[in-house]
Amino acid sequence: MPVTTFAFDASAAYNSDAARSVAGAVNSNVRLAGAPMPLCFERGEGAYLFDIDGNRYIDYALGMGPTILGHAPKPVCDAVANSLSLGQMFAGQHRAELELAQLLQTHIPSAALTRVGMSGSEMVQAALRVSRAFTGKRKFIKFEGQYHGWYDNVLISHAPQVGDGLPVPREPHLESRGQAESVKADVLVLPWNDVGALEAVIAAHGHDIAAIITEPAMCNTGVIAPRAGYLERMRELCTANNIIFVFDEVITGFRLALGGAQQRFGITPDLSTFAKAMAGGFPVAALVGRADLMQMFGTGGVNHSGTYNSNVQSVVAAIATIRELAANGGAALGHVDTIGNQLIDGLRKLGRDTGSNLQVSGYGCAMNTYFGEPDSVVDYQSYRKTDTARLQRFLAALVNDGVRPTSRGTWFVSAAHSGTDIEETLAIARNALMA
Repeated sequence: MPVTTFAFDASAAYNSDAARSVAGAVNSNVRLAGAPMPLCFERGEGAYLFDIDGNRYIDYALGMGPTILGHAPKPVCDAVANSLSLGQMFAGQHRAELELAQLLQTHIPSAALTRVGMSGSEMVQAALRVSRAFTGKRKFIKFEGQYHGWYDNVLISHAPQVGDGLPVPREPHLESRGQAESVKADVLVLPWNDVGALEAVIAAHGHDIAAIITEPAMCNTGVIAPRAGYLERMRELCTANNIIFVFDEVITGFRLALGGAQQRFGITPDLSTFAKAMAGGFPVAALVGRADLMQMFGTGGVNHSGTYNSNVQSVVAAIATIRELAANGGAALGHVDTIGNQLIDGLRKLGRDTGSNLQVSGYGCAMNTYFGEPDSVVDYQSYRKTDTARLQRFLAALVNDGVRPTSRGTWFVSAAHSGTDIEETLAIARNALMA
């Protein structure tokens, strides 16, 4: 299939204009890394994005994961449009809040009680706060390469030092200038997928560990699956040591399964955070979990607040999205996995046919491309040893011809993607690899 390299003159002009009014011309630092530059988009429709230069992209960034039904899905847009005349903010409750909570309880194994907020970052903070309150302990474990929001106490070791023979626990690495050094005292950073490291650190520090927070599948770095038995052992250790087990399902929720990774893997954490795909592109998040933990918010003893929490439109969008995902026996997510696995198989075949070492890790609904040895990526350290420079050239070549994964090499698939989209994507990927 012939392809045409795109021009980006209008996006370049937009960036110049925007930089005079918006810091860095973007409103999230993640977007600074856009290839070949931060692009400006006109609209999204189904599986496609259209930029202000008139270029059309098959979109696998999907807003960094939220648009699980594709862009501007009619059932969600119609539900939100119908709600607009009802109002937006009441500083009180509306009936849709209860409907959403009951849907979350129905589909998510850990959801005895729920709280709704606006972002995954803030729900992570609520989870850690209530964990400390419940256990009376102060430290928490996180894993290098995982991302749990941009707040000081969790923006730690997302992209830390790479090397052999590093200590366990790792030295916490702050990711931004201006972060308080004091937050290092409350976190223990471990390599992921390493049972021995986990057991040793809990044996030494379990008396002061309030929580373990983890992505159940490591989607922020490499879309790395947990090793067999790893999460199960983590669950056992938390139960035995009065440690609150927190799943960060901001990416995996409503994507790996309707009930999240916990449903797919058959492991029930104590608390879980959800966002992104929960509302099909509208801003909303949730913390769900054990009743005895969540009730600490209900009594007012542990604070969780927010002016925009459970605003009408976000809640209505979440209800419509979840109902669409649940319809016809979960057919939408079944389609996502089927189409996504076709993409995985096709990319792997291209890697073999072109003699490159292109590899794909992850799942049909969320995957990651890298250049390295097959099945070599099991944690952050092994991921960083892959050829990241070559990956960036590959991703840039894809975008130049109309296929848009995320800038880190993660691909999300939506219910709007079709077999034809996969065929076109693979043709463009072949050209990118040959180039």
